[in-house]
Amino acid sequence: MVKLIKQAENKIKHSSDSEYDLVVIGGGPGGMAAAVKAAELGVERVLLIERDSFLGGILPQCIHSGFGIKIFNSELTGPEYCQLFVEKVRNISIEVMLDTMALTLDLKGDKKSIIVSSRNFGIKRITAKAIILSLGCRERTRGQILIPGSRPAGVLTAGLVQKMVNIEGFLPGKNIVILGSGDIGLIMARRLVLEGCKVKGVFELMPFSTGLLRNISQCLEDFEIPLYLSHTVTKIYGDKRIKSVDIAMVDKNLNPIQTKTKNIKCDTLLLSVGLIPENELSKTAEIEIDLKTGGPAVDQYLHTSRNGVFACGNSLFVNDLADNVTEDGYLAAQSAVSFLNDRLRRSEKLINIEAGENIAYIVPQKVSGKSDVNFRIRASIPLRNAFIEFSNIGLKKKVRFVNPGELIFAKITKGDFGKFLECNTKTASDSIKVSIKKEV
Repeated sequence: MVKLIKQAENKIKHSSDSEYDLVVIGGGPGGMAAAVKAAELGVERVLLIERDSFLGGILPQCIHSGFGIKIFNSELTGPEYCQLFVEKVRNISIEVMLDTMALTLDLKGDKKSIIVSSRNFGIKRITAKAIILSLGCRERTRGQILIPGSRPAGVLTAGLVQKMVNIEGFLPGKNIVILGSGDIGLIMARRLVLEGCKVKGVFELMPFSTGLLRNISQCLEDFEIPLYLSHTVTKIYGDKRIKSVDIAMVDKNLNPIQTKTKNIKCDTLLLSVGLIPENELSKTAEIEIDLKTGGPAVDQYLHTSRNGVFACGNSLFVNDLADNVTEDGYLAAQSAVSFLNDRLRRSEKLINIEAGENIAYIVPQKVSGKSDVNFRIRASIPLRNAFIEFSNIGLKKKVRFVNPGELIFAKITKGDFGKFLECNTKTASDSIKVSIKKEV
């Protein structure tokens, strides 16, 4: 890969440079929202880069409803939601490069450069004053969860099956076992039943579902699809095609209980075992990555560790709703515009936000303390009658119920941070630990 990139760099001298004020990498809901908002705020030269042959990211294959409630006050399907933004991109005359892959970022100096490759024009260097990364996420595969057994056909990820059924018109099989209770898996359980398949069950490793509660109700309970918590697949059988899987209960340490194993016949194993933010490009540019989210560490303006580079959408952290991704795109654009107008620079003195008890991750990970901040928090376990505690501020926010499948939003005001700053004489190493605790 490194050799190919070096060869590409050597060929760039034969291609003319292109300069832009803002380059948005990724044409999904976050990227389109960012590009549209930046153009609306007066940025003249905006470029939107998308590696696929169409805009929208995952939206065109999400034919179910539930999109747009926050952004458009209307319940839309994924393609409808996508089309509204595609039309905005067209009407506002944003330059778009489809079938174009961003290979590397050079972030030295005031002008940042991006090496891109496309079958339409070959290799090209693009320069930008600011960059927004909206790279999306990818599915966790069988290899990453280490399921033993043979390697037959019929072991597929939920997103791939969604594309096969909704875009290409193919059924993956007839007798389906689903491992993992992520939202795409729950939605595809319903979709496959509607297409005439037999879904034998959804099996979740954890003692709780990782999907939205509404999806459990609408996709499983309404269609009488059983959900088995604290269960996992321990072995796959089959030669050319999968024939069956072993399902085992797990103990409190998530280890399979061999005495509680059963074999289920199936011709398809659908994996809905989590999403991973896509950040290979960010890593090559030496952008700081938060190990908990898998995405760039950002401040309240979605500013990464590299000046003038912002991040939004599922490459920042995996969102529940496309509407939330769109809102992040708007914020990233507003911040990028402020940066371009010399009203925003990444502060050297930031308060570190640490994920504490019962929190999987929190975004942003750093704040200046000089403005209000809307935190996005992912709980690690379900809790009722709990509260969010911000240490060193003395602030507690009550929450009736938290669920790992749904983000928690918590707003902290500039005044609250002011109390913290007054009480601490330290500067760059200051930190606030955020925890979720059950009321006693």
